[in-house]
Amino acid sequence: MIVAILIGCEVAFWVLLGLGLASRYLWHRRRLSTALLLTVPLLDVILLIAAVADMRGGATADLRHGLAAAYLAYSIVFGHRTIRWADAHFHHRFAAGPPPWKPPSGGLARARHEWAIWLRIVLAYALACAFLMALVWLVNDQPRTQALIDFMYALLKVPLIAVLWPVSYTLWPRKAEPTRP
Repeated sequence: MIVAILIGCEVAFWVLLGLGLASRYLWHRRRLSTALLLTVPLLDVILLIAAVADMRGGATADLRHGLAAAYLAYSIVFGHRTIRWADAHFHHRFAAGPPPWKPPSGGLARARHEWAIWLRIVLAYALACAFLMALVWLVNDQPRTQALIDFMYALLKVPLIAVLWPVSYTLWPRKAEPTRP
């Protein structure tokens, strides 16, 4: 059941995002667009509630339950930024909007940009761990929740690998492209 909800929430995310942006720029229905885009984060809450219900119903934790917590953490930390990114690209492509913002091409500005993203990744990891620990506490059955603890340790690889980007931009910065008048 969790796999179906997980897949359904992921598909619904992109469908709601697409409909929300189409409502705004193609159909000029701003209020409908706002309503659709506000429902996007609720999908991850639904997924987490389903994971909690499944665990409370006696299921043994596995990767699916851990992914529910990770998705919710991603939505909290990166959700608004992801929607803003998609909005800018959709606006540019379909509604003759300005070109989307691009990160700095190099130099100290690019290194700062990469460190800011990495700090967001660390925050998302911390939130995912908090949600996983809350689930472990709610179920209160160590053998059934050990997979959630293991998932936390496996998830630690994400910020550890992601730190390579800001470190590389800090130690070996590219020259920033000159700004065009």
